[in-house]
Amino acid sequence: MKPVVQLERTGCGIASVAVLAGVRYVQAKREANRLGIFAEDRRLWSDTQPVRRLLAEYRIQTSRREYPFVSWAALPEIALLAVKWHRERGRPFWHWVVFWRSPHGPVVLDSKRTLRRHIRTDFGRMKPKWWIRVERETVGRGR
Repeated sequence: MKPVVQLERTGCGIASVAVLAGVRYVQAKREANRLGIFAEDRRLWSDTQPVRRLLAEYRIQTSRREYPFVSWAALPEIALLAVKWHRERGRPFWHWVVFWRSPHGPVVLDSKRTLRRHIRTDFGRMKPKWWIRVERETVGRGR
């Protein structure tokens, strides 16, 4: 898997799907927009359903529920993580990233545009709240 940089300030959900689908950000954005999912829509980073719908379009299977983060060691081979979780006016918000147990060790693929490195191993700095399992055999199919 390769990191995908979000081209919009709020495009982390779309970029995370692009990573898992093995497509460019613009391709995932075009598919998301076709489904009525837009980076500017606050639901994209406070609700799992828009990302789940986009994943389903790429036939990427995930767990039906979110699991509370316990430890990095307890994560599956591939997972979507909610980091930077916080509340605004009583509503939860987070930043989407992809966790992957790569052949060279575990990494987080972070789409945030301002990062110097989008492959992260500074696990102590990231504070995941919960995660969604991604089924390995469905990753990277693209379209």
